[in-house]
Amino acid sequence: MFRSTFTAVVTALCIAFSAHFNPAAAQDRRVPSSLAELRLSYAPIVQRVQPAVVNVYAAKVVQNRNPLLDDPIFRRFFGGGQQQEQVQRSLGSGVIVDSSGLVVTNVHVIEGADQVKVSLSDKREFEAEIVLKDSRSDLAVLRLKDTKEKFPALEFTNSDELMVGDVVMAIGNPFGVGQTVTHGIISALARTQVGITDYQFFIQTDAAINPGNSGGALVDMNGRLAGINTAIYSRSGGSQGIGFAIPANMVRVVVASAKSGGTAVKRPWLGAKLQAVTPEIAESLGLRSPTGALVASVVPNGPAAKAGLKSSDLITGIDGQAVDDPNAFDYRFATRPIGGSAQIDVQRGGRPLKLTIALETAPDAGRNELVLTGRSPFQGAKVSTITPALADELHLDADTEGVVIVDLGGDSAAANVGFQKGDIILAVNNQKIARTGDLEKAAGERQRLWRITLVRGGQQINVTLGG
Repeated sequence: MFRSTFTAVVTALCIAFSAHFNPAAAQDRRVPSSLAELRLSYAPIVQRVQPAVVNVYAAKVVQNRNPLLDDPIFRRFFGGGQQQEQVQRSLGSGVIVDSSGLVVTNVHVIEGADQVKVSLSDKREFEAEIVLKDSRSDLAVLRLKDTKEKFPALEFTNSDELMVGDVVMAIGNPFGVGQTVTHGIISALARTQVGITDYQFFIQTDAAINPGNSGGALVDMNGRLAGINTAIYSRSGGSQGIGFAIPANMVRVVVASAKSGGTAVKRPWLGAKLQAVTPEIAESLGLRSPTGALVASVVPNGPAAKAGLKSSDLITGIDGQAVDDPNAFDYRFATRPIGGSAQIDVQRGGRPLKLTIALETAPDAGRNELVLTGRSPFQGAKVSTITPALADELHLDADTEGVVIVDLGGDSAAANVGFQKGDIILAVNNQKIARTGDLEKAAGERQRLWRITLVRGGQQINVTLGG
């Protein structure tokens, strides 16, 4: 009798405590009030969600070259031989997010694939086409081919309403053993120091996530999509209780771009460069803690400048949501819809301000992308003139000029001499390179020596190559 009374009192106190500090959450979140509730099962949620979680199989053909073929003596006695083709396969998971057959997965699951297949929970397989790849968020959208049926799909939850301690389930195909369900809690939110994608803002969970879970669903107790599982922290290769998921609100933006027929995700452009607040900067600004995003520079006539944002302003919030660092702001800002406006909380000289900034895309006219084909060290490189949109994508200052290498052929001359994606070409043989046409002209001239000035990782490098 005493034990049951004590248990009831403790339970009542827990519920009252939760309701007092969070009245809205108390309606949905509470500790079990009886032994019967401890015996409740997740099975009804799993049965509803599982059909919308799929397996994604990607295959690509690579040339398996024998290194002995590079030896002229070997070729003389044994012939040139032929390069053997080898099929590399990767396995991941995905989530159907639209009944027409749209599937979300990770870019790293299907990167470079020549063929993509999707296997449903009922074992049926469909070929899929890649509708959109967004490397900045590591999200890709696929569409099932040759089908007109309606598929079960998951609804999105508002990931901004998730709380640490919420129960979640991870569904995917770990280690290729078949669809598997694990459960745990959200162990942290707004993880910004993970280093996986451009948008560092992840849900952390202790639900077991293993290789093959990438692209799978993290769902809440309402059976809605809370995030896309994308990475784990592990020293062994298996789950160690720290997994990361891309929040549903970012997934929603990418899916909306795919539904609208876009081949790239359009996001708002701030038109300013932000930096983290260090303890030293916090002390100089008189802040109690090093939080917020400090404005380092502002692009003339950009959205930030038009809104009145200035260098040395400290951004502390956006649309009522706190901003702890530049990564948090980037995520919040990137998930806002194009065409509207956002209200930014700013501290300037110790005084709080509210600024309204227009949500518009960065100017992108004049990229003039091309692949250099002439005989030169640049042969096989795909290059682009730097536009504000490309500078924003590559995290460069908006006033950066030059031509950037955006892609390289695997066995191209440019790759073989050591050029890398992201290299900014400033000059060739003392000729300034401002546009792709300048580089195409310079690369078309016969030279005994190539003197090239480039920027890599923020450092200027001078290179001399033989003609």
